[in-house]
Amino acid sequence: MASNQKQKKPAKVRPAGLPTREQVMDFIAESDTPAGKREIAKAFGLKGQEKIALKALLKDMADEGLIDIGPARAFHKMGGVPKVTVLRIVDVDDTVLIATPERWEAEGQPAPRLRVVERSKRGALTIGDRILARTEEAGRGWIAHPMKKLAKASEELLGVVEKMADGKLWLRPVDKRIRKDTPISDAGDAKPGDLVLAEPHGRPPRISARVTDILGDPFAPRSFSLIAIHKHGIPHVFPERVEEEALAVASLPLHEDKREDLRDLPIVAIDPVDARDHDDAVWAAPDEDEANPGGYKAIVAIADVSYYVRPGSALDKEARKRGNSVYFPDLVVPMLPHQLSSDMCSLRAGEDRAAMACHLTINAQGKVTAWRFTRAVIRVAAVLAYEDAQAAIDGTKDNGLLEPALKPLWACWALLRKARQARDPLALDLPERRVVLDEMGKIVSVAVRERLDAHMLIEDYMIAANVAAAKALEAKKAPVMYRVHEPPSRDKLVALKDYLATFDISFALGQVVKPSTFNQLIAKIGEAEEKPQIMEMILRSQTQAYYAPNNMGHFGLALGSYAHFTSPIRRYADLLVHRALVGAYGLELPAPKGKDIPDRSSLSQDDYENMGRVGEMISGHERRAMEAERETIDRYVAAYLAAHVGEVMPARITGVQNFGFFATVEGLGGDGLVPVSTMGAEHFFYDEAGKALQGVESGDRYTVGQRLELRLAEADPINGSLRFELPDSPALRGGPVKRDRTRPGIKRGRPTNIRHIGSKRGKHKR
Repeated sequence: MASNQKQKKPAKVRPAGLPTREQVMDFIAESDTPAGKREIAKAFGLKGQEKIALKALLKDMADEGLIDIGPARAFHKMGGVPKVTVLRIVDVDDTVLIATPERWEAEGQPAPRLRVVERSKRGALTIGDRILARTEEAGRGWIAHPMKKLAKASEELLGVVEKMADGKLWLRPVDKRIRKDTPISDAGDAKPGDLVLAEPHGRPPRISARVTDILGDPFAPRSFSLIAIHKHGIPHVFPERVEEEALAVASLPLHEDKREDLRDLPIVAIDPVDARDHDDAVWAAPDEDEANPGGYKAIVAIADVSYYVRPGSALDKEARKRGNSVYFPDLVVPMLPHQLSSDMCSLRAGEDRAAMACHLTINAQGKVTAWRFTRAVIRVAAVLAYEDAQAAIDGTKDNGLLEPALKPLWACWALLRKARQARDPLALDLPERRVVLDEMGKIVSVAVRERLDAHMLIEDYMIAANVAAAKALEAKKAPVMYRVHEPPSRDKLVALKDYLATFDISFALGQVVKPSTFNQLIAKIGEAEEKPQIMEMILRSQTQAYYAPNNMGHFGLALGSYAHFTSPIRRYADLLVHRALVGAYGLELPAPKGKDIPDRSSLSQDDYENMGRVGEMISGHERRAMEAERETIDRYVAAYLAAHVGEVMPARITGVQNFGFFATVEGLGGDGLVPVSTMGAEHFFYDEAGKALQGVESGDRYTVGQRLELRLAEADPINGSLRFELPDSPALRGGPVKRDRTRPGIKRGRPTNIRHIGSKRGKHKR
């Protein structure tokens, strides 16, 4: 058929008779819907023997490399992509997401990489997402227009192989939210006990799993972290070109003659004892300026990462893809290669390092009255653990830096603390868990990190520098990647009001809500028994912080302008703030010579144009990292508690539902369920407003934040889940329940001993 006779719509009638190869290719290319054998036959009016001949023709065309077959048995141009198909986002090039077809069966040809064009910023996509997309060729490549976001990771299962008494293999999921195991139809070389990746096969309800990758022993050192890395799709291997570039930039000259020389100052880095990198150091001294009586000068020196990681470089693109470092108890997945994160950008004691210095002038009331930023060279006098710095101040441990460095730091901090108290930021005492491992990676203990003055000191210096960075950029009308924390939503405040009413505590919705509003509420409660419960609900009423170029303030810190400046080794947002400061204050240094490294270290045009999109991406990466870190600690906690099944231990209720309540072990963490079905034959009311279960006959009430004794019934290290029972319920015999496929299924639905109360029942339905 001549080219001027091409049909634009497959619905039009085509002449009968077997089409030529060119006609088939044209039809496939122009079809707006998947073009399978049936659609081609219908379009050309083929019947009987002609359909058989078409099948042979299509086979010949596939053998000749003209076409191949994709999902739903639809044909498309060899090396091409169906007009509408399922894609998986696998990479990001600067701010452009890259996707590949979820199924690609063209032998000898790599899967094409499509540039994803998003129509809006809502529901931003990220690596690992699956989309249904419309595709088209553009120039020398392909682009994809998302039509619908599909269920994430639905084509990949992560679990442990288990062998049942009947000899059959099942896949036990590592995600505790998935309660159903999957029969394994093809285990490959996997053995019982192996941690594996698998693909689902079949259609509901007959879904089985085919093992694709064996990850090893789930209890081996680092396996808990690997589970989280694989589950959340966290990039953890640096491409070779990124490693090579890290080596190249690590040898760049410091240009000491063009930097402010701060090497004579007794500047110190104070970090956790298990810190893997050191990107900030501090110094303070009394201000000798008579115009600032009782005031101090301070310097917050931050690793000059922007000097090494330049816009548009391979390092920059990889750092943007990761967004942040991810910290696990047994390993760290760094944002930057180790040549930088653990070496040239880490402020090691006694070694010259490039730094971005924030100079602060602080008056006697603790207000920062002036600031300036310079590129400097520093030589850290010492890297101290928080505990050691605190011990030196308390006089329980000798330290040669006590007089020249630590005492001035504490004296200046006393002023900053005044300003903090006047600001009255949200003060919720939230314990942080620390997992302690031995040299073999085995868990030794789980403990709550002690909150020392040294922690608060560093925190206040960092906050002061972060505020100064934001305001300095605002003064130059330069772009800022703000750290935004919006006030609680009205819905959250209404829920909090209803909850407080159950304790006869009033909370006016008409007032202007500030952090001090919550602080005053906590102060009124004093040390009442319900204080932990109420603090838990106040925390749940808060919004989640994020990154954006539009300033909405930081509610929790009670600050009008706030940016992240102090951790560019591990947060991409900080790196952008450094670049903005370099450009705004003319801090560019000579361009690298004889190296394939970008000339500039200030913000690029791409950085300017994509600030909003990048803010969404790195906010998503931060949430991904937080979830992965929390889940990994939960697995370690479950592994630690597995040896204590059957014991009664102090716990605190973290959530209440109509089917039971969730609790965590005091000082350890990890969430476990107390099913209402194990709470005896008594009927319970579910009070939705009060987030409580209450016994009808006994009046016993179980509510969020309540402390109580519980017996540990099960601890599952694979998915990090726990199960508790009330101490007076019948104890399990023979330890934790083992999985048994012969046991009758669990009846689903609301337990029979639950009734629902609360005037807001309808409103709270999901």
